[in-house]
Amino acid sequence: MAQWMAAANGVVLVDEGPALRDPMDMNVTAQRPFLGVTKSVLGRLWRDRLDAAGLGRAEALAQIEGIPDIVARVLAGRGVEAAEANRYLEPKLRDLLPDPSTLIDMDAAAERLARAAQAGEKVAIFGDYDVDGACSSALLAGFLKEAGARPRIHIPDRLIEGYGPNSEAIRMLAGEGATLLVTVDCGTTSHEPLAEARRLGLDVVVLDHHQAPEHLPEVTALVNPNRQDDLSGLGHLCAAGVVFLALVATNRALRRHGFWASRGSEPDLLAALDIVGLATVADVVPLKGLNRAFVRQGIAMMRGRSRPGLAALLDVAGLDGPVQPWHLGFLIGPRINAGGRIGDAGLGARLLLTEDEVEARSIAAELNRLNQERQEIEKRAVEEAVSQADHALMKTPELAVLLASSPDWHPGIVGLVAARLKERFRRPAFALALNREGGATGSGRSVAGVDLGRAVRAAVDAGLAVKGGGHAMAAGITLAAGQGAGFHDFLSQRLAPEVASTRESEALLIDAALSAGGANPRLLAEIDKAGPFGAGCPEPAFVFPSHRLVDVMEIGSGGHIRIKLRSGDGATIGGIAFRAAAEPLGQALQAARGETVHLAANLSLNRWGGNETAELRILDLARVV
Repeated sequence: MAQWMAAANGVVLVDEGPALRDPMDMNVTAQRPFLGVTKSVLGRLWRDRLDAAGLGRAEALAQIEGIPDIVARVLAGRGVEAAEANRYLEPKLRDLLPDPSTLIDMDAAAERLARAAQAGEKVAIFGDYDVDGACSSALLAGFLKEAGARPRIHIPDRLIEGYGPNSEAIRMLAGEGATLLVTVDCGTTSHEPLAEARRLGLDVVVLDHHQAPEHLPEVTALVNPNRQDDLSGLGHLCAAGVVFLALVATNRALRRHGFWASRGSEPDLLAALDIVGLATVADVVPLKGLNRAFVRQGIAMMRGRSRPGLAALLDVAGLDGPVQPWHLGFLIGPRINAGGRIGDAGLGARLLLTEDEVEARSIAAELNRLNQERQEIEKRAVEEAVSQADHALMKTPELAVLLASSPDWHPGIVGLVAARLKERFRRPAFALALNREGGATGSGRSVAGVDLGRAVRAAVDAGLAVKGGGHAMAAGITLAAGQGAGFHDFLSQRLAPEVASTRESEALLIDAALSAGGANPRLLAEIDKAGPFGAGCPEPAFVFPSHRLVDVMEIGSGGHIRIKLRSGDGATIGGIAFRAAAEPLGQALQAARGETVHLAANLSLNRWGGNETAELRILDLARVV
């Protein structure tokens, strides 16, 4: 059999190598190594994303809907059928937005928020210190302020207060005159602090999305699509998505009460989709259904640069062209996160709320500085964590979950360290910052198919951790002295079957093969129509077969590798491997300088000097045999 390759002048074919299974099997294309690559430099099998059914979908999309072949392949690889193609390619909020009342407690939450607006109450908003928390806090505060309430945001200090509501902060907020406490992106498991809020006379509304235990805090309303008794089917939303639905419901309640008739026009909720889309990408929730509409329309809003804080952040990040989804996760999100990691946790929310361009530029510059500082701290911690992981895997090669720790690590960067371990060793990983009492706070990151949040909740229920929770791909944990080994053993044993299954079926899934000459801005524009890409809707991966690595160099202080690739017809294309210089991929690229290789990469648009060119973001490399 052969594999489609989109070239500059259309679609051609390349041999894809021997099959791994009986050729009579209808799913043989799903098992056939792409270009015969059974083990890349990163130890991965390369496989066509499309099995026999996927090829059928691609053919139907191309022939029935008239979709270009390369776009048809990308759509088919993400399970899109011909009948739903048009709706998928143009996700509209009006088609996908559900009735907010389908979420348990939403009506009670909306009525309480509406009452706060009508009475001009002082509302305390308690948010998480990550991007989703900052976006959720700014989203809610902006609406309440426009509706006449008096919102006050509190983002906890990661080092002093830790994650989620705490009694001391709640007492402070009550003392300032708050009558309503709203927790966003947190609060689902905060029994004691929220009980303290009730004792102080505060009503409490929780707007969250993290996995929930069976027993919930007693509050006025707890809206969380991941409650065990919630049947809305919206568990894929991030907290900002939940908050947006709460604002839709609150706005509806205020309209029903005749509130807006006396105040003039209603708030433009669609104008807030820029920060909903940012949170959706940065929190790595699945880009399906409503989330796709949030991101697609949010990016359109962001490109208008109407929010001073985001415009300033785009400037300090060096983005002078249209925003792309990957920019949110790799360039914008980390800068907003930097405040919560090693600086002032409230900077992100203030940046998103300010209407003063001078203040916006000042906050953006500080977040950019903190992000650079964070990168240096992270680099040193990652080196130590990788060394610990290497030692652990030498002793137990099949270890299901990695755990690294140090008393020298800043608690604000342990999630990033865990992410680097997960990326390098392709299994769930935790990084812990040890404290003076012998306990630890840490974060974990998971791989697709392994639900880390549920496992952490089980560890807490088993008494192996003080507190913890999260969602499938990420979790946070607090351990007391002496709990580390038991927690690690519990997770490794519990997740071993899932991790083994995931690693057994692990492969780099390839959407198509391209040539250097065929990868151009016009092709990128076609592929972008199938986006946005992210969690649950992976960015297309392409292979450039038998191209020569004519140049490889390390650039910047972050250890990036820049390459130039040349095809047999002389066409060239540039590429970059981020943070790869000291990693196996970067070392393999440097060793292969001048050689002919198969190279796997994502495609992005590069703008420089007024010109637009396609650029590779390198994923993997294989020798030509």
